[in-house]
Amino acid sequence: MALPELDNHDFRIRYYELMLSGDISAMPEIPLPAGYSYAFYQPGDRDAWIEIEKSAREFSTYEQGLEAWNRYYAGRDGELQSRMVFVLNGAGEKAATATAFYDIRGIDPSGDGWLHWVAVRREEQGKGLSKPLISHVIQIMKGLGQTRAKIPTQTTTWLAVKVYLDLGFRPIEKNFIRCRDGWRIVKRLTNHPALAGLDPAADEEVLNEREAEA
Repeated sequence: MALPELDNHDFRIRYYELMLSGDISAMPEIPLPAGYSYAFYQPGDRDAWIEIEKSAREFSTYEQGLEAWNRYYAGRDGELQSRMVFVLNGAGEKAATATAFYDIRGIDPSGDGWLHWVAVRREEQGKGLSKPLISHVIQIMKGLGQTRAKIPTQTTTWLAVKVYLDLGFRPIEKNFIRCRDGWRIVKRLTNHPALAGLDPAADEEVLNEREAEA
């Protein structure tokens, strides 16, 4: 079977949780395109964050976004004002977001920073915002004394995974072993040189069962 044209955050792709990490101590900051700027979170920005994530297809509904916000960020306004970043377009509208955070589940004893909830509003995608935004948030992590970062992601956001690989992040070994088929899907969709030693998934392995049978 031939693969259809696949979008980022495409739920036709078989879902695997992926985790990357990397040394951030020497990562430079990449400048934003002309006309864009940064702003930190301010109290009251919750719904703007949800709308960006919803536009980027992280959520289907506002209620899903609110549930995620409450799980990750509720009661942390003070921290978010120096950790959550928005990209503003020339009209001052919030176009993208990412957060320099940490493991809130208590499963990572390393003390590494965690890159949280990177999203670009749908109409702003393809304008070169993601790499500058990520590099900017990495600088915030470094300012907090962190030298390594982890990035939780998934196969359905394969274009974002390509960006992380481009920036030098690599699969965590345990995740690479446990979710090898997920990384094979990423190899098939991106052919990224960082995954050169991995055999790509066959086309029928990329799509979830319902889509593959259609």
